[in-house]
Amino acid sequence: MKYVKHIFMFMVGLLSLIYLANPGAGIVELIPDNIPGLGNIDEGLAAFLLLNCLAYFGLDLRDMFSKQRGKLLK
Repeated sequence: MKYVKHIFMFMVGLLSLIYLANPGAGIVELIPDNIPGLGNIDEGLAAFLLLNCLAYFGLDLRDMFSKQRGKLLK
């Protein structure tokens, strides 16, 4: 059962990466970008899913730009 979750998370991360890479030059869009205020929600969701999948596999980039982290490094 653990491997099924790993495969699922990998596939979600891969699909979100492909969606963000936009190989069809915007042909396949869940929400068209020319709708004001709503157009970039699908890209934001894909980025959110990708970051969470990377964190699941041990590469946590979600708090890279937080102020808390900057204070710890100084």
